[in-house]
Amino acid sequence: MRRPLVGALATLLLTGATVAGAGTATAASPDGAAGTKARPKAVDFAGTVALSNCSGSLIRLPGSSDNDPGLVMTNGHCLETGMPGPGEVITDRPSTRTFSLLNSSAGKVATLRATKVSYATMTDTDVTLYELNTTYAQIKQRYGISALSLSPDHPVAGTSIKVVSGFWKRIYSCNADGFVYRLREADWTWKDSLRYTSSCNTIGGTSGSPVVDANTGKVVAINNTGNESGERCTMNNPCEEDENGRVTVRQGINYAQETYGIAKCFAVGNKLDLDLPGCELPKP
Repeated sequence: MRRPLVGALATLLLTGATVAGAGTATAASPDGAAGTKARPKAVDFAGTVALSNCSGSLIRLPGSSDNDPGLVMTNGHCLETGMPGPGEVITDRPSTRTFSLLNSSAGKVATLRATKVSYATMTDTDVTLYELNTTYAQIKQRYGISALSLSPDHPVAGTSIKVVSGFWKRIYSCNADGFVYRLREADWTWKDSLRYTSSCNTIGGTSGSPVVDANTGKVVAINNTGNESGERCTMNNPCEEDENGRVTVRQGINYAQETYGIAKCFAVGNKLDLDLPGCELPKP
């Protein structure tokens, strides 16, 4: 999985990689299959957040209202209490974690605070959702920042995407290369993961970054891992497994977990309800 800060700094020192300054969109132009012909949306840092060791975003579900408490999304492996074990699901756990809210040029405009972990797991997906002590309307009024909209639709192969890291203040550009039936890393397995084309060469600290469809401006996935050294199904070296159990290793390729199903698990008021029809998130 995309390592937190300590691993990221080691990567930078070893490779000589540079980190873009605030407000700078970097990385190579998209490669792979062409996306749709729609005019691309301008993708920037507004609505993204920086955590102590990861990236994330202030997200809004299709059914959210202005007066609902805001939700911050990051990876399950970015949870402040440590990575959930295989099969572990956390819901409604009190939290006071803080997040640096960024504007379009990656400047910090506010500190947001959680009241609880609404949901966290590393089983089938890799996500943590925090409920905030402020509403979308309050955040918009005070800081002029709107939440990123979560797409209710499955992403499409070939689509132009942007991985927006609030931690590094860096935007990676590539395409959705395809989808992985099962992505295995150490003790964890994720279902129907999104694979990037090679120019999204994400590093540690980009964990939890929103993956934005460049045509719609909506979040379609959450960045979470990549195969660093070519090992097979080990920590920081996920492998792909198809429906027949055949394993493929793609060194240097990175992945995200799709987010379209999250909305089906939240009721009115951004309240988690894992018993809703169509909700497929794992239960405790």
